[in-house]
Amino acid sequence: MVIRFAGDSGDGMQLTGDRFTSETANFGNDLSTLPNFPAEIRAPAGTLPGVSSFQLHFANYDILTPGDRPDVLVAMNPAALKANIRDLPPGGVLIVNTDEFTKRNLTKVGYEANPLEDESLEQYAVHEVAMATLTRGALEETGLSKKDAERAKNMFALGLLSWMYHRPSESTERFLRDKFAKKPDIAEANILAFRAGHAYGETTEAFAVTYEVAPAKLNPGTYRQITGNIALSYGLIAAGRTTNLPVFLGSYPITPASDILHELSRHKAFGVTTFQAEDEISGVGAALGAAFGGALGVTTTSGPGVALKAETVGLAVALELPLLVIDVQRGGPSTGLPTKTEQADLLQALHGRNGEAPLPVIAPSTPGDCFIAAVEAATIAVRYRTPVMLLSDGALANGSEPWRIPDVDTLPDVDPGFATEPNAPDGSGEFWPYLRDPETLARPWAIPGTPGLEHRVGGLEKADGHGAISYDPDNHDRMVRLRQAKIDGIEVPDLTVDDPDNGPDSAGADLLVIGWGSTYGPINAAARRVRKLGHCVATAHLRNLNPMPANLGEVLRSYRTVLCPEMNLGQLALLLRAQHLVDIKSYTKVAGLPFGAEELQDVFLDYLTGTHPEAATEITGAQA
Repeated sequence: MVIRFAGDSGDGMQLTGDRFTSETANFGNDLSTLPNFPAEIRAPAGTLPGVSSFQLHFANYDILTPGDRPDVLVAMNPAALKANIRDLPPGGVLIVNTDEFTKRNLTKVGYEANPLEDESLEQYAVHEVAMATLTRGALEETGLSKKDAERAKNMFALGLLSWMYHRPSESTERFLRDKFAKKPDIAEANILAFRAGHAYGETTEAFAVTYEVAPAKLNPGTYRQITGNIALSYGLIAAGRTTNLPVFLGSYPITPASDILHELSRHKAFGVTTFQAEDEISGVGAALGAAFGGALGVTTTSGPGVALKAETVGLAVALELPLLVIDVQRGGPSTGLPTKTEQADLLQALHGRNGEAPLPVIAPSTPGDCFIAAVEAATIAVRYRTPVMLLSDGALANGSEPWRIPDVDTLPDVDPGFATEPNAPDGSGEFWPYLRDPETLARPWAIPGTPGLEHRVGGLEKADGHGAISYDPDNHDRMVRLRQAKIDGIEVPDLTVDDPDNGPDSAGADLLVIGWGSTYGPINAAARRVRKLGHCVATAHLRNLNPMPANLGEVLRSYRTVLCPEMNLGQLALLLRAQHLVDIKSYTKVAGLPFGAEELQDVFLDYLTGTHPEAATEITGAQA
């Protein structure tokens, strides 16, 4: 089932959706969510730019996306209806708060007539509910003003949907009492509204059908609901333990990365220090300073902030110090779409610095995967003495899913291996900061103040080994190539391909779909659909974007057609074409929203059946 709550940005749709999600997680369903809200703190009430929505997909089996189109749409006002009705399929359930369908509100969004009265919604199962009126009636004895009472109408909607889908209600009531502990009258008002919505569904004859979605059969373990930003936060805390380093976050608040700062600030007991800087450059500068001082330095931002941090990240490349740069991508360029998702920072992550300044790039694929991606990024940063870029995005950051809590004893321990004594090969008793480990090419990391290990670092080019400032052209050439060789030598797992048709009696699929980041869910959900229709399609997903897996070229050349869907204009496809001379087909979207499984299914089928213009040309040429 896919449910979407939609209303004005002041109607509490995100809270409503989050509470329904929590109850669904407690019930044991698999789930995936997609919050969608305006960038403005308070857009004009009742207008299309002010619409906020929350979509939840839940099932009794493993699911991969928040759903393409809702089975049920709850529209709290005309703006919410107009902004979302095109996504509701014919026969879908539409629950409308009729109290907001006034002439003024209809005119505000361009309705010439009331859609509830002109038969324009006849293809849907429409339920008209006067939510504000019913909520006021339920709260009449509380003494709240009309305005304050109507604010609880989102809880009425939550109660109604909870009844329709047999969601438990105890934890929601407990949550409301905790949230409004200092205002118990408000807590009780919301609980009364919630109960009223539940009772309305139970007693009215308008809802003749309820739905029960059984718990999913997930792998055994302890689960919790988690968003990508929270998973990243916990991953950074775990990385501090696996490396035995204090964690320092230097960050400037920016949507959609700010929740990482908010969450980490709550966990000082785990050796985490958070610093809210006055700007992006100060945030990364403080994090790099912490790394110089022997901490696990971290900075979080989104695309515009990465641009501002570029010079300091380049300094970290020259200093060869561990630093985590977390980019929670959003729509751009410039301020762009702060609350919408995109994955258009790949080329910036790889090349957005002056000079040859290579660094590893890692991209998680699901909200829960953000945890282990953070641990892996820290492991590489410490082991190879390099800044690492981690590319999340808005869909992962705000989306949620059930996450099986890992056994921390299985996480890899990484010894920072701080230098403790002079290392000069000439026997002078000095410390040379740019001697290298022969296996990793990492330089020694000496904590300032260690007796006998005084040294100088900075942004000017260093002489190989002893680290003095050098303008020698041959030395610069050597240092550039050493830094590149260090990144190229990072060990990353081979790329695995999900090709169920590549068995002993099959030559394998004709089409390989390769992606990265949050496209994992839509790509694999679409592949499931295509396989059910009897077609052969293989999928692969890149986690390590620099360096890429050693077997990548071999994999790409093993398929007649390789398709790369991306939420940009083809950045990964560009890289794969350049590095492996394979004619990668590109399918792109930059609408601020994730791909839909149905959308990609149609694209895959076009290539598989030869109806896509590029596919038809290729097949004709092969046959000729």
